[in-house]
Amino acid sequence: MHLSLRQLTTFREVMRSGSISQAARSVGRTQPAVSTMIQTLEAQLGFALFDRTQGKLTPTPEARFFLEECEDILARVERTERTLQRISALDSGKLRIACHPAASSVFLPRLLTDFLRDKEALDVSLIMRSSDLIEELVASQQFDIGFSETPAPRASIRQTDFELECVCILPADDPLAQAEFVTPAHLDGRPMAVLFDEHQTALQTEAAFKATGHHFNKRLELRTFLPGLQFVSAGLCVMISDMITAYSHLLQAPDPKPLAIRRFSPKISNSVSILTPAFATQSLVSAAFITKLEAEVRKMQSDIAKALDA
Repeated sequence: MHLSLRQLTTFREVMRSGSISQAARSVGRTQPAVSTMIQTLEAQLGFALFDRTQGKLTPTPEARFFLEECEDILARVERTERTLQRISALDSGKLRIACHPAASSVFLPRLLTDFLRDKEALDVSLIMRSSDLIEELVASQQFDIGFSETPAPRASIRQTDFELECVCILPADDPLAQAEFVTPAHLDGRPMAVLFDEHQTALQTEAAFKATGHHFNKRLELRTFLPGLQFVSAGLCVMISDMITAYSHLLQAPDPKPLAIRRFSPKISNSVSILTPAFATQSLVSAAFITKLEAEVRKMQSDIAKALDA
């Protein structure tokens, strides 16, 4: 027995209207076509659905039972159609994102807020983790998207890398805020906030001072650059910071801004990556968010460049 959705829908309309002619108008078919479909359905089922007396259709008890089954089937189909439409419109499903600390406070939540604005049925899991842990969460397919410092390539991860230039952050009234770029000579002996010794930006910063023979005064050691903004604003230090932290300050700080952002020479870079599981099929909503994230990273690079050239 192979019943079609059209047969079930037509039967339901006949039962609701009590008339072949009215059902035909409802389903957009001719009256003979609907009559033939009901007869074919009865033949397939092996029992009559209607008593036909003097041109009137009277549903049999079997028809009333069959209607309940049809209603359940068609309701499930209609729910599925609505769900698929929401998925196609990126308005349904689940999105799991793991983000490293630099982007977790402003950059990614701001982007995600805009992305979710018209997607009421989309559920999101957003967690902050260290970059090395994000790599494992994505590789094991526990998360759909990772945004982290760039890991070494591995077969279980697809990654898109962005090289981001680090910048010097100073109090807005510091004389160096007017300089085109800041060098180790400018910062000779000045208190600085730096990440922990193993981090690439800390290693590159210290190497830049050693290469030019200037004193590297590490006053504050941090796990992330974000608290360093407060220390710089208070005049306790200056900081060679990652671009995302600097951009977060630009997005949130009032005018006039309390901090100045200048280029540092020699160039120090901090690479970040968008990570996805290599052995999992990417959902439509995940692909859409990644496209938006890639565009936002490029916009950040452009906006920071304008700020540095101002």
